[in-house]
Amino acid sequence: MPATLLFSQEHPEHPTKGGAEHAKKGGTEKQVSTADISAGIKQNIEAETKKGSDRKFHVKHEGQDLALDLIRVHDDRLQDLGGGKYFACVDMKGTDGKTYDIDFFLTGQPGKMKVTETSVHKIDGKPLYNWKEESGKWNKVPAS
Repeated sequence: MPATLLFSQEHPEHPTKGGAEHAKKGGTEKQVSTADISAGIKQNIEAETKKGSDRKFHVKHEGQDLALDLIRVHDDRLQDLGGGKYFACVDMKGTDGKTYDIDFFLTGQPGKMKVTETSVHKIDGKPLYNWKEESGKWNKVPAS
């Protein structure tokens, strides 16, 4: 199922939120910073690596189980997409020696963020898909 999100284009490679997105209701919704999103994805990766005996982060890709170690979070790619949804992108090193760029979508408040989608975006810098904005929605499209 393709990821369909509501926001406008700012960066052609990863989804971003548009400027006039979702007015806050009475100012009660907490503003989530990129530092909160970075902490959320790091906490998730750390929790997942502790579950396995090999201490690796595991992602399914084309029927294979990839065992990965975090290299870095792309802090410049973190996005608050509005509506309590967030985007994060990280680089991870596989036991096969390849570098994987992994995209994550998260929901929840700081300290309690949950990953809702994980996908391999690039292998050794080569994109497997791109993001394309169509009528205010972002969709994954095959890499050209």
